[in-house]
Amino acid sequence: MPELMEIIEFLDNSGNVMVKRVPEFGSTEIKWGAQLTVRESQEAIFFRDGKSLDVFGPGRHILKTQNIPKITKWVTSFGYGENSPFRSEVYFVGKQLFPDLKWGTAEPILFRDSELKMIRLRAFGAFTIQIADSMLSVNKVVGTRGSYRNRDIVNYLRSIIISKFTSVLGDELKTVFDMPSSFDDLSLIIKSKLRSEFEGLGLYLHDFYLNSISVPEEVQDMIDERSSMAAVGNLDEFMKYKVAMSLQDAAQNEGGAMGGMVGAGAGLGMGFAMPGAIQQSMGAVGGIQGESAMDKLKKLKELLDIEAITQEEFDEKKKELMNKM
Repeated sequence: MPELMEIIEFLDNSGNVMVKRVPEFGSTEIKWGAQLTVRESQEAIFFRDGKSLDVFGPGRHILKTQNIPKITKWVTSFGYGENSPFRSEVYFVGKQLFPDLKWGTAEPILFRDSELKMIRLRAFGAFTIQIADSMLSVNKVVGTRGSYRNRDIVNYLRSIIISKFTSVLGDELKTVFDMPSSFDDLSLIIKSKLRSEFEGLGLYLHDFYLNSISVPEEVQDMIDERSSMAAVGNLDEFMKYKVAMSLQDAAQNEGGAMGGMVGAGAGLGMGFAMPGAIQQSMGAVGGIQGESAMDKLKKLKELLDIEAITQEEFDEKKKELMNKM
């Protein structure tokens, strides 16, 4: 005679069990008149001869004919009388939230960017599910498994999410430069498109989050360079500023290391920029109104000290200034 179960219940200490079959193995059978206890966060589905007969909500239930009309008295009394077992199972379904399930792109997604052309993107996020239709979920997803956890279905759900995410990304996002302001909108759109897919599995998509979208390192370098160019602004004005600062540093060093570098030709970048600065300074000697001849003479002396002009050029301009004083 098989072991008879008089009290049927299931407690999940892990919080990860979506569906649990009781009894899990065939050596135990349910006794006629057994007590079925269902918690607030559960539903229980009663199976007889492989067919689902009824769904029990929270509370204590007695497994008898009046509670399950589809069980016949002949079946229950055959063989063992009132204490007869009958081959059946109860599937406990967890109705609580299963939060913080992770999703992400195993392989980069090819994306046509309006500014960077074809690039590859990776995305990561999280979602929360809940069993909405116990009967549908057990019959369509769980099948005859004795225990079914959230990790058993998460890979399948990820594949659905990636499919919808790829479609939405192509329709809604034009360039990765718009990503920071688009995360919330993209999350809502993807969630709405996933809802019907999840409902077909008896699940409810409670929350969906798009946490990050990343680009390859070489594309990130391109973005950084573009940001740097935008931060510089007017390149011509930026170069003038850099030349002016270099001249100031050279003057403070009294023709030291900086002067030597310019004289020796080691400062290649400064060498390209220096002619324009010299021309600007030399032109300023005769053309700037409101600047005293003494100030102009000081600037000429600074250029001479860093060997930017020759002694002959200095003497010539000095003579012109002296005649105007």
